[in-house]
Amino acid sequence: MQEKRVIPVTCAILVDAGRRVLVTQRSSLMKLPLKWEFPGGKMERGEGPEECLAREIREELGLEIYIGKRLASSVHHYPDFSIELIPFICEVRSGRIVLNEHAAYLWMNADELPGLDWAEADVPVLRHYLEFIGK
Repeated sequence: MQEKRVIPVTCAILVDAGRRVLVTQRSSLMKLPLKWEFPGGKMERGEGPEECLAREIREELGLEIYIGKRLASSVHHYPDFSIELIPFICEVRSGRIVLNEHAAYLWMNADELPGLDWAEADVPVLRHYLEFIGK
C-alpha cells in the first residue's frame, strides 16, 4: 500500500479585541461540505507557512492579518488525503470580511467553539487552542 503524501495546510485562529474567534463554514461544493473550520489553505511550492496564511486569508476573506504565535501542528488522515494543519493565532489588521469560498462565518467566544460541527482535522487544533488560553 502506497503511503499518502501529507499536504501542508495553514490555518488562522483569528481573535478580535473581545477575544472572540473567527470560524468559517465550508461551502456545500467543497470537500467536507458545511463543516466548520479555522480559515486557511494549502501551502504552494516555495511558500513558507506565514506567507501562505496571509495569502489564503486575503484570497478567501479579503482580510490583511497580523500573524502571531504558531501553535502545535496536527496531522490528520482522511480516507482519500492527509493534511498537516499548521495553526497560528492571528489578528485582523485591515479589511472587511468577504466570503469568496465559504458559506458562512461566525465570531464566537472560546467556550462556544466545541459546539460546532468541525472538520475532523481542526478538532485537535481547537483542543490545543483551548488548552493554550486556559479553557
